[in-house]
Amino acid sequence: MNLQCEVELASGYRSASQIARILSEHWCGRELYCPACDSDRLTGSRPNNPAVDFECTNCEQPFQLKSLRHWNPRKVVDAGYEAMLRAIRADRTPNLLLLQYSKSWLVQNLLLIPRMFFSESVIEKRKPLGPEARRAGWIGCNILLSEIPLDGKIPMISAGVPLRKEQVRGDFSRVKHLASVPPAVRGWTLDVLRVVRQLAKTEFSLQELYAFESQLKALHPNNQNVRPKIRQQLQLLRELGLLRFGTRGNYRIV
Repeated sequence: MNLQCEVELASGYRSASQIARILSEHWCGRELYCPACDSDRLTGSRPNNPAVDFECTNCEQPFQLKSLRHWNPRKVVDAGYEAMLRAIRADRTPNLLLLQYSKSWLVQNLLLIPRMFFSESVIEKRKPLGPEARRAGWIGCNILLSEIPLDGKIPMISAGVPLRKEQVRGDFSRVKHLASVPPAVRGWTLDVLRVVRQLAKTEFSLQELYAFESQLKALHPNNQNVRPKIRQQLQLLRELGLLRFGTRGNYRIV
């Protein structure tokens, strides 16, 4: 994989954002493969779909690209808040590709967030634009990368080194069945998976998860039975192949 962007393609542009878009989109079209299937190419999306930059013609997975000069592991700026919530509820969010480039336009990091990891819990509402702004009152959002479980942050390039296709595709395949969970339920599933990952251990107990009861209650204030919901989601994560049950009340990450 050639990590160098073709800088000469942006010679007629002055806007930093336009240059980043042109160079990073060209690089993706030239170098990227589909992480969801065995296709070795992604193609540019149709013009009438502004939220999608690339598609796989083989498996029809959609991808959105965000290019960054400076890497923020906690959050990334996204578009309209209400539009994002509607997309999540309708299960229309694309897979997200976060690309970081160097001053010399070398791709340094490329992180894949599979589309099924977007829930309302990871969307942060921003302050409305002020009265002097061209779109006064408009409300944008941030994607809270820190709130996405480790399973939903798949590196494709790390510190200038591409990961093997087989590893990336294996990581995607491991979580792909989350897409079968309806969006109205999936938020709970992802929140429980996130707190499992916060334990930072392969094996854990149900009692350890109960320590997150208040945190989960804050995310889902309309649910009055948090502990039964935790147990329900652990069962679902087991059915999805992400957890394995051990002795009574104990679990293991697969």
